[in-house]
Amino acid sequence: MNVDILVKDVHVYNSYFKKFIKGNVAIVDESFLYIGKRGQETFIAKQVIDGNGKYMVPGLIDIHLHIESTMVTPATFSYGIIKNGTTTIVPEPHEIANVFGIAGMKEMIRASKDCIADMFFAIPSSVPATSMETTGGSIEINDIDELMETENIACLGEIMNFADVISDPDCKTNQILAHVRKRYPNLIIEGHVPRLLDLDLQKIVYAGIDSDHTHQTVEGMEERIAAGMFIEIQEKSMTKEVMEYLMTQQVDEHFCFVTDDVMTDYFVENGHLNHILKKAIEMGMAPEKAIYACTYTPAKRMQLSDRGAIAPGKLADFLLVSHLETFDIEQVYKNGRLVYDAEEPYIQAKKDKQFPTAYYESVKLDPLGKEDFLVPIEYENGLYSCRIINVKDGSTFTRETHEQLRVENGQLCWQESPYGLIATFERYGKNGNRAYGLINGDILKRGAVATTYSHDNHNLLVVGRNEEDMLIAANEVIKNQGGICCVENGQILSMLPLAVGGILSEEPLADVAKQVEHTTNTLKSLGYKHYNIIMSLSTLSLPVSPALKLTDHGLIDVNEGKVRSLIVHE
Repeated sequence: MNVDILVKDVHVYNSYFKKFIKGNVAIVDESFLYIGKRGQETFIAKQVIDGNGKYMVPGLIDIHLHIESTMVTPATFSYGIIKNGTTTIVPEPHEIANVFGIAGMKEMIRASKDCIADMFFAIPSSVPATSMETTGGSIEINDIDELMETENIACLGEIMNFADVISDPDCKTNQILAHVRKRYPNLIIEGHVPRLLDLDLQKIVYAGIDSDHTHQTVEGMEERIAAGMFIEIQEKSMTKEVMEYLMTQQVDEHFCFVTDDVMTDYFVENGHLNHILKKAIEMGMAPEKAIYACTYTPAKRMQLSDRGAIAPGKLADFLLVSHLETFDIEQVYKNGRLVYDAEEPYIQAKKDKQFPTAYYESVKLDPLGKEDFLVPIEYENGLYSCRIINVKDGSTFTRETHEQLRVENGQLCWQESPYGLIATFERYGKNGNRAYGLINGDILKRGAVATTYSHDNHNLLVVGRNEEDMLIAANEVIKNQGGICCVENGQILSMLPLAVGGILSEEPLADVAKQVEHTTNTLKSLGYKHYNIIMSLSTLSLPVSPALKLTDHGLIDVNEGKVRSLIVHE
């Protein structure tokens, strides 16, 4: 038989038995034809690859992630994941959709067309995530219909506004869910339901939302699986207790590993989905089981029946790995073609202006003045109890506390307090909204930081300890049409430009990683203490992440889904 490729002498991962079987593999027309003992006595191959006893693993599949969290373009992201063994992803571009609406999503899809990694997109279901913020764009029911008709769609992306799903039958999210269930009954619906249990959790499943990727506990995970949910385990859920449960219980079909949000510097230093796979092995999970959760179950969840296993008819996406325990990737093949070799140079070509001109002109704010960091309060002079956002290392969740601050001449005297100021400015030219809050905890103790990379609305967010530094940081970000700027004592310490929509860079992966690392180290030097500083900073404006956050509408009580005043009304 004539074949394109014969890979001989490899330990082939069999997904159906979850074990490695020694043999040879024949490939024809980008797909696997044969896996077994037959070799060159049967097959005449254009190319023979000697596996030298290496392990042959299906290409890794990551079904829940946001490219924008890495702050790079799809082409750069593909370059980064291919060398780490991920050949298929399901990205949800709800960040760029918040900036540009359906047009932003279409541009991300267009930018992914020539990438080596396959990208099957999730339609953002929650743009905006709530009605308590201003965004540049939205995704409506008619947009979903258009995307379903014109694009290669994998699923409806994570339903984030779980509070309204449970409590408000007429809310936009429930209208979307009803439409999708009726018109696209086979479309997968992804969920985001932190901490929900019992009746509230089962209401979510009843609504058609049957996965969760948020921070897991054993109790919550067990309830989710019992209710028919599929669990997507990201690194922050890989506690000893959770991993012990996954290793000892018969739940292999009910979970996979995902990355969700990965900062650029962490990506370059540690890897991507392969890092989670290796960590699972280090924590005691059998390599065969960890591989299953990074290949077969994610493919099955997303109904990608042509991949996720090395078997006849499946796409020839595979890795050659020298040692299972360390999962050292020597080569990566996509559609039967070598796309990465650890012994060969792997260089990223720089690509500029991958998006329309308007995507580089999205920050529609005039330069701010010092008065923009004064907090007007319509109260008589005196002491008032104020809400404080408390940041704690170890979580992107915050805590609300109340402290006394002085009001004088219609202004809150925050500068004399031990608390920082957090301010947000609507930057799309829609309404000129702005809002203020107080912040404390493991946040910066000196200087200021400003950013348009602020989930999910991506308005201009500024946090600082004095007006002068806040003003400089904010105006530098405005001048650069987006980014993250740190300032202390009137001096710019770091500036990470994000010119595409105020959230993406077109610089090479390694360069963006260095910029992100420098920004992170600068924030650390200003006293910010967090395991993921940029994620902590950017989610201070995320009104679906408990407990107290700030949008251009004001302080958001996430658990109650309500806007709260800065002054506490006892």
